[in-house]
Amino acid sequence: MTKWVYSFGGGGAEGRADMRNLLGGKGANLAEMSSLGLPVPPGFTITTEVCTYFYANNKTYPKDLTELVTAALRQVEERVGARFGDPANPLLVSVRSGARASMPGMMDTVLNLGLNDKTVIGLAKKSGDERFAYDSYRRFIQMYGQVVLGVEHHHFEDVIESRKLESGVTLDTQLKAQDWKDVIADYKALVERELGKPFPQDPQEQLWGAIGAVFGSWMNQRAITYRRLHDIPADWGTAVNVQAMVFGNMGDDCATGVAFTRNPSTGASEFYGEYLVNAQGEDVVAGIRTPQHLTIAGKKANNSNLPAMEEVMPRVFSELETVRQKLESHYRDMQDIEFTVQQGKLYMLQTRNGKRTAPAALKIAVDMANSGLISRNEAIQRIEPLSLDQLLHPMLDPKAKKTVLARGLPASPGAAAGCGRLLRRRGRDARAEG
Repeated sequence: MTKWVYSFGGGGAEGRADMRNLLGGKGANLAEMSSLGLPVPPGFTITTEVCTYFYANNKTYPKDLTELVTAALRQVEERVGARFGDPANPLLVSVRSGARASMPGMMDTVLNLGLNDKTVIGLAKKSGDERFAYDSYRRFIQMYGQVVLGVEHHHFEDVIESRKLESGVTLDTQLKAQDWKDVIADYKALVERELGKPFPQDPQEQLWGAIGAVFGSWMNQRAITYRRLHDIPADWGTAVNVQAMVFGNMGDDCATGVAFTRNPSTGASEFYGEYLVNAQGEDVVAGIRTPQHLTIAGKKANNSNLPAMEEVMPRVFSELETVRQKLESHYRDMQDIEFTVQQGKLYMLQTRNGKRTAPAALKIAVDMANSGLISRNEAIQRIEPLSLDQLLHPMLDPKAKKTVLARGLPASPGAAAGCGRLLRRRGRDARAEG
């Protein structure tokens, strides 16, 4: 029997880092981090071979896939101590893509899957925080509605903006539990109006809908264009990663963030990244709230008056610093990581070799060779010859006198025009894909 599903978490994994062709980059690295003993929420990976089968067989699945996914989900339930679809003690999962080649922002993610009108009540009782539970539910309806059901994102944003105006607040975080209940009712009405059918309440229907959407996103226009630009074959396919949810939006002792183990612009050996307190991953890249720097040095370098994670959560930051050193030593390259903090506990959600500028690539290769982490020959091989052309381009003198007109977050090259809401949307999309 072909093995279509590989489990990870709980201090071990069925996969390894060198199985990225089968498990995709995300799945292979989740397995590797689990085997390294890092705090990875348990889950399982549906292999890239299923994606290939899916497109070769009129978008159908292997006959035994349902049975294998059910068994893997049962393992996750046992490790977490919750049950998928249980109204009193619900297990919630994320569903993410993971191709063998890194394709940041190209394919789609669904968080908080498993919530419905009954399990949200159980989540509220279990967490002791009704606002958190209904905030999570509205996030799920919004993501699932857009990614799986095809309802355009701006319809959901309009509902939230209207609710904030009615409540007299400016930030999503200022909305209360009743506000989110009203938003959810409007969201469900929106979905039924747009699609002519209600939002799905069955967690199994939700799960398979999300799995199908991830495989479907392999052939969306963004992914097709990205593959063409980066010479990635279409027949490689993507894996699907289903993982127990951990929550960065459960209170002020929770957070979510992204980071590089070195500065991806300059190559300097400094922890470089952003985080948000009481937030989920989408918030960091959405442009709605201003992310905060991980380190005090990063905060000072960017003239930020927002507290760094090093100040707000010093113990968790110290753990994250240890993870940074461990991952870079293990992979022998700069890593791009994602993490969540739930009630003071750190969880690792992803690691991959980080994208970098040509000057950074050169400095990182030289520094790692000088430190003995890699050989001189390997350092030379890591530099793309065509990228050296970037080093010869004219650039502004960083020491030149300048008049600062405004400050912003560097996300990606691009331009935008239009009303404020449209600008924010485009900025969010640029950050998500950049």
